[in-house]
Amino acid sequence: MKTVGIFCGGFSSEWEISLKSAQTIQDNFPKEFSTVRIIVGRENWNVSIGEELFPFDLNTMTFNNGNQTKIDIGVVYIHGDPGENGKIQALLEMQNIPYLNSGPLASALSFDKWYCNQFLKGFGINVAKSLFLMDVNQLSTEDIIKELGLPVFVKPSDSGSSYGISKVKVVEEMLPALNKAFKEGRTVVVESFLDGIEVTCGVYRKTNGVFALPLTEIASENEFFDYEAKYLGKSQEITPARVTDEVRSDVQKQAKFIYELMQLKSIARIDFMIVNGVPNVIEVNTTPGFSSASIVPQMIKCDGGNIHDFWKEIIEVELKNS
Repeated sequence: MKTVGIFCGGFSSEWEISLKSAQTIQDNFPKEFSTVRIIVGRENWNVSIGEELFPFDLNTMTFNNGNQTKIDIGVVYIHGDPGENGKIQALLEMQNIPYLNSGPLASALSFDKWYCNQFLKGFGINVAKSLFLMDVNQLSTEDIIKELGLPVFVKPSDSGSSYGISKVKVVEEMLPALNKAFKEGRTVVVESFLDGIEVTCGVYRKTNGVFALPLTEIASENEFFDYEAKYLGKSQEITPARVTDEVRSDVQKQAKFIYELMQLKSIARIDFMIVNGVPNVIEVNTTPGFSSASIVPQMIKCDGGNIHDFWKEIIEVELKNS
């Protein structure tokens, strides 16, 4: 029986969410595999079995719980550094261990909101107008507003976390929003406001090709789809989304194009804002939330599937292609 290591935890503010996602995956993983959660921390990495923790050796990809065991397959489910940005995937490649995730390049590109959207823009994908900041004092508030107007979104660019994001509606909110974003990331993106319907589309590769799941509409009770809206029930997640057949088809087509263009693997979730019937990409998520309350499991259920069969198909497809 092959051992699958599910990497979770990580260094970002979404540590707990990652643990929940990993638990859901482990609970529904095909039983012909032995699964363990590998909890990644800054000080140490441990394998969680029952109530016990066992040190995980990065050099050998092994742990000892009475038996010395090396993982055969990796599943990286960290929302943020060092998983969503591809670092662990690179480590697994160096150890010649197959994994069920997008590779290091695709993960690193999608992880940075500004670089990813500029890449997609080069291929004709609509994205919000934006400014890229490397320092809080790089541009004055007046220059930012002159270029983008108000309101704008201020986001950490190089962070997979939902923390540090602000919607700025008046001049006085800009500097606090920038400082907040720079606490979460080294670079910040300021985006013009897109006034429309927010939808998201899950995409993965099946045995017969790339497949788009039903769309989910995000109707947040907050100003936008922030941490509270995403994880604390402050939003309505409506699946299938209340959009026309034409919009749904267009979004799914673009999501599949982006998936193949960026050479993504396993499950990805691509977020869009529909403005006057036109899809605009917000961001690409290579490690979307996968707790029981997360959006992708809702999409799978709406499509008539279940999480167990979903991961069984991903294993079959991705291991064959690895």
